Amino acid sequence: MVRIGIVGIGFMGWTHFSGAMKFTEAGQITGSKLKGGAVTAICARSAEKLIGDWRSIQGNFGPRGAKLDLTNIGAYDNYREMIQDPDIDLIDICLPNDQHEQVAIDALEAGKHVVVEKPIALDPKSADRMVATAKRTGRLLMVAQVLPFFPEFKFAAEAIVSGKHGKLRAAHFRRVISPPKWSGDMSDFRKLGGWGIDLHIHDNHFISLACGAPQQVFSRGILEDGCVNHVHTQYVYDDASLAVSAVSGGIAAEGLAFASGFEIFMEKATLMYSAGTVAGKWCADRPLTVVENGKARQPKLKGGSDWCAAFTAELQLAVDAVKSGQVPKLLSGELARDALKMCHAEARSIATGKLVRV
Repeated sequence: MVRIGIVGIGFMGWTHFSGAMKFTEAGQITGSKLKGGAVTAICARSAEKLIGDWRSIQGNFGPRGAKLDLTNIGAYDNYREMIQDPDIDLIDICLPNDQHEQVAIDALEAGKHVVVEKPIALDPKSADRMVATAKRTGRLLMVAQVLPFFPEFKFAAEAIVSGKHGKLRAAHFRRVISPPKWSGDMSDFRKLGGWGIDLHIHDNHFISLACGAPQQVFSRGILEDGCVNHVHTQYVYDDASLAVSAVSGGIAAEGLAFASGFEIFMEKATLMYSAGTVAGKWCADRPLTVVENGKARQPKLKGGSDWCAAFTAELQLAVDAVKSGQVPKLLSGELARDALKMCHAEARSIATGKLVRV
């Protein structure tokens, strides 16, 4: 059994716990959703959260936090004590972005494997230090870039990489939110690195994974206090015929809490998807659609119906990695670090008005 300790019980801590564990509406924990793994401890500064009152937690998708019976879950108010617990194998870091580096390095040096919620860090040099520490200590550093685990994006990545619809010719990705009034931890975009990191790193990671890493980026957008809060990017490849672009940011009007989607053009098929939280309701205005041979179909997707099913799949892969001793590509610290470097290249492109090499 891989024993998991979650550090940070905000929206992502609640999401990871929900992805990993089974519990009733009354808050009784009934088991683990993970094969060969379970959450056995949590760490939070809040006394209320340590005793299971998570009702103050709210995010831009999924339900509010619940009141849980944590009788059999270890509780720590100091992560340094948690990482010394011999009964914990994997530290799951769900803290604000600017706190990832120190906790990850301390956990790795304490002999723990680590999975850290995206982004890996705010500064590429921090990410480099995290990757180097993992190599030096022989522990696994995994980054929870969950997007490839969502059924629509998993389907798209597999369609592109397999080449079953022919060569990729063009793609456009969209990921936008309104300023997140639902979370005090997210109210200061500076601590998050701006939406050009906190939100848009999903796109950069997925594009590198599915379409390949670009050689350069050309971006236009909004810089505030050195942070990108809205960006339109053209990804420039050596193959001049490949056109890949993305729009992402946190400037949508209140009521558009979240929206994402894509249009992917391959030689023999086009994929379309668009969905989001509009005026408090989830709206899939374009379910995943495959257009080919003059017809359109909506493929049956695998992945489960739970709001946190993608996080269950992500954590299952992390548990399997601890058992095998090998970090899978989807959780690669190096890939996550390179996606962060791409975010910084976009910021330089906006600032200079020039193409920037990645």
